[in-house]
Amino acid sequence: MKRRAVLIVLLAGAAFAQTRAPLAVPSYKDLKYPALRPVQVPEPATFTLSNGMRVFLLEDHELPLVQGYALVRTGNLFDPPEKRGLAELTADVLRAGGTHAKTGDQIDEELENIAGSVESSMGETSASLSFSGLKESADAVLAVFKEVVTDPEFRQDKLDLALAQARSGIARRNDDADGIAERELSNILYGRNTPYGWTIEYEHLARIHREDLQQFYRRYYFPKNMLLAVYGDFSAAEMKEKLEKLFADWKAEQPAVPPFPAVTAKAAPGIFLAEKPDVTQTFFTIGLLGGTLRDPDYPALEVASHILGSGFTSRLMSQIRTKLGYAYSIGAGWGAAYDHPGTFRIVGSTKSATTTETITAIRAEVDKMRAAEVTEQELVTAKDSVLNGFVFFFDSPVKTLNRTLTYEYFGYPKNFLAQYQKEIAAVTRADVLRVFREHIQSNNLTIVAVGNPKDFGKPLSTLGKVEMIDLTIPEPKPAAQADPASFGQGRGLLERARQAMGGADKLMAIKDSIQSSHVILNTPGGDIKIVQRSVFLAPSYIRQEQDIPDGHVIAFTDGASGWQTTPEGITPMPAEVLKQAQDELSRRLVHLMLADQDASLMVQAGEKNSVRIVRSSGAAVRIEFNEATGLPVREFYPAAGDAAEVVQSFADWRDVDGVKMPYRITLEQGSKTIASAVVDEYKFNIGLTPEDVSRP
Repeated sequence: MKRRAVLIVLLAGAAFAQTRAPLAVPSYKDLKYPALRPVQVPEPATFTLSNGMRVFLLEDHELPLVQGYALVRTGNLFDPPEKRGLAELTADVLRAGGTHAKTGDQIDEELENIAGSVESSMGETSASLSFSGLKESADAVLAVFKEVVTDPEFRQDKLDLALAQARSGIARRNDDADGIAERELSNILYGRNTPYGWTIEYEHLARIHREDLQQFYRRYYFPKNMLLAVYGDFSAAEMKEKLEKLFADWKAEQPAVPPFPAVTAKAAPGIFLAEKPDVTQTFFTIGLLGGTLRDPDYPALEVASHILGSGFTSRLMSQIRTKLGYAYSIGAGWGAAYDHPGTFRIVGSTKSATTTETITAIRAEVDKMRAAEVTEQELVTAKDSVLNGFVFFFDSPVKTLNRTLTYEYFGYPKNFLAQYQKEIAAVTRADVLRVFREHIQSNNLTIVAVGNPKDFGKPLSTLGKVEMIDLTIPEPKPAAQADPASFGQGRGLLERARQAMGGADKLMAIKDSIQSSHVILNTPGGDIKIVQRSVFLAPSYIRQEQDIPDGHVIAFTDGASGWQTTPEGITPMPAEVLKQAQDELSRRLVHLMLADQDASLMVQAGEKNSVRIVRSSGAAVRIEFNEATGLPVREFYPAAGDAAEVVQSFADWRDVDGVKMPYRITLEQGSKTIASAVVDEYKFNIGLTPEDVSRP
């Protein structure tokens, strides 16, 4: 009965609603909003430590947190031409490599236990260091921060890992078509032979050594070259005293850092095409060199770029995407920089068939901006958009202080923000027309398109001469040898290991081998048991067969290409699997023991009775030996795309035809066992042929 009564009431309500007059809903156009309040820029307490470091303190007692942010006057613009990537590697390993007293992993664990963090990074014109922690553990986090900043160790294993990740980035740099367009436009506009536009290659990474990182650190990381901002739940007076005591013993001195290189490139208008057959759309970036935030025309250019291509009401969006239906995405922005010319860019993607039409339409919209004043509504909307965006830049004391620190770093006046707001508000339609006519014209634009020209409806050449962009990634050159002393010490360790394993002659005599094992793979979902048979044939054939719960799988490579079979059939070996197979081939234990006799490898002594072996690509593996027996104990090598290196341990050494080999192998990563293997049998020199190894 109750349910029926409720139902009747609901039906009656519905009937009543149908007979009522519709409610008058106000239009969004009638809504009124109060004016935005002026951005309140806090006044931090500012002072200089006795060692010369400038400090900014800002109390904020809303949350029990203490955070800090430091800027160091350096950047990747100071990379030596022959060692590009040095600055970024220095910043990465500064933190990951730990200090003289603690490894980076030990610091990670210490900070995790107190909910703290300490980070380091490198940009184009600054390096940054930061820390964060709870109020109750602020002293401990600050102590770690100080130790990382003033006493980094730059451990070799972490440099090897960072180099491996950098090389992986080079190998994958052409995977993202959108990223290619952005990168190539910068390189063209700034000049490929300048620090603003050059590309890091394998050869540059191969020249970078631990000593280079140490020298870069000593040159740029010193107190007078650093600004530090600390904000959070503390007393400014107490924090000042604390920082003075904490950094009192850091008195490093260096000459003043020189200015960053000037941008000397001239306008480079033209049409450039990077052919990428595996994409089904065209990605484009169109632009020219812009200016700095100090430029008198910057406020008007910012408003003009919003009208052209920022938001759904912009001209590019409404005309090229909405009306013509060409672009999947499109936008424009005037990217001024703090201390050197930035770039004006129009970016987006379009159907391959409408590539030429899209670029033609973009040029037409640029010309329209130069032909007549924008409408009053466009001007008002753009100015409101720019001014309203300020709220999100300064919606917390943390953001505000960081921006204040940035202005100080680049020498901008304290009232820069307030003045900029006034200048935006004062921009007129005439200003927009003037700056567009003076700074931007369609025939001065550099156009970079990335796509498959076979799918273009009209050839790109109908717009003008097209220059092709070479996306080839240069192969690494043979590795240079280490200094004689390091090579000699490393060679001695390898020779001792060879003798312990049976002698160099017996190791060199192994032309083919079969290793049969039972493997346990540790996964989050549980252990997986695998029966594995690995076959090797000199110089570079490797075949691996596995019986897994899902069936029988085979993988084969000749070192250059390969294939794999699964229960579903046979397929070409994917690039990432081929790379893993090539890496595994290079890390064969017998091969590594003979590394000093391979001209393509660099051998150098490492830490703790170990040897570093570096391939021509720059990839390195470190081998640690048993001091008593001379036998290899562990291999350390990076895993592509992973922050934690892999540690492969060897045990239970037994004699096999006069050669000692390990019968227990364990793999660890991040202090966790990821796999373990018990070898059932080794066989050497069976007489295998390429046909035996390569047949499906």
